[in-house]
Amino acid sequence: MIKDIASPARTQAILEKHGFSFKKSLGQNFLIDTNILRKIVDYAGLTEDSGAIEIGPGIGALTEQLLRRCRKVVAYEIDGRLLPILEDTLSSYPNKKIIHQDVLKADVAAMMKEEFAEIDDVMVVANLPYYVTTPIIMKLLEEKLPIRGMVIMLQKEVANRISAAPGSKDYGSLSIAVQYYSEAEMVMVVPRTVFIPKPNVDSAVIRLTLREKPAVAVKDERFFFQVCRVSFAQRRKTLVNNLTSGLPSGKEKKEEILGALEKAGIDPGRRGETLSIEEFARLSDELYPHFC
Repeated sequence: MIKDIASPARTQAILEKHGFSFKKSLGQNFLIDTNILRKIVDYAGLTEDSGAIEIGPGIGALTEQLLRRCRKVVAYEIDGRLLPILEDTLSSYPNKKIIHQDVLKADVAAMMKEEFAEIDDVMVVANLPYYVTTPIIMKLLEEKLPIRGMVIMLQKEVANRISAAPGSKDYGSLSIAVQYYSEAEMVMVVPRTVFIPKPNVDSAVIRLTLREKPAVAVKDERFFFQVCRVSFAQRRKTLVNNLTSGLPSGKEKKEEILGALEKAGIDPGRRGETLSIEEFARLSDELYPHFC
C-alpha cells in the first residue's frame, strides 16, 4: 500500500524526486501530519456525493484525503512547477481536476457550473497561503457561490480575528465581514512543527458555514462595510471620532453623525470593538442618507 503523501518520509522523497524548492513569495508550507489532514476533512462533513474546491494543493497531501472521501475535487494551483508533481502523486485518482490559475483571478462560479453540475453539496477545503488568506476568503464569500461553507487552515492570529466576538481584542471589521456571510468557529489549532518548511507562527482551522441570508439586513452593503472599517480605524478612538475623521466630509457632518448615533441608540463615546453586528447595521442605516 502506498504511504500517505503527508508522511514526512514520503513528502521528502517527492520533493527530492522532482527537485522542488520552496518559494517564500508563494507562502508554501506543506503539512506532514496525516491525522491533522483527516481531521480537516472530517470537519468539512463530506460524503461520497460531495464536491470539494481546494486552493493551493501543493504536492497533494490534503487533495489525496479529499479525493478518498468525496466525488470530485477541483484544485487551484498558482505554481506551475507543482503541476507535474500533482500529476504524479495523484495519478491513481480519476476524480480530480487541477486548474493552473490564481484563484483570485478565477471565475469560480463558472467553474462550479461546469465541474459540479451534478453535485449539490460543495465545500471549500484548503490550507491557504498566509499572504493572501483574507482576500481569498472575502472573494469566495462576496461572490455568493453555491457552496455549503469552508474549512480552511490559516494563521492562528487571523483565525482569532475571524471568529472573534464583540468586546474582545481580536474583534474588528474582518470579524464582521466574515460573520455577515457565515457562522465562524475555530475548530482546531495546528502547531508550526507539523509543516515543512516550519512557519514562524502557529496555524488554526476555521469552519465557516454559509448563512442562507446575511446576518443582518442593511440598506447598502458597501456602505455598511465602510462604516465598520472606519469605526475600527484607530481602536483607541471613540466611535464618533473615528466616524468624523473616516467618513467623507465627516468633520463637516459631525452633527448628522451624532444624530444618527442617537437614533441608533448608540453612545457616541463607545469604541467600535464594543458594537455588535446588529448595532453596526442600525448605525449604517441611520448614517446612509447623509453620506450616500
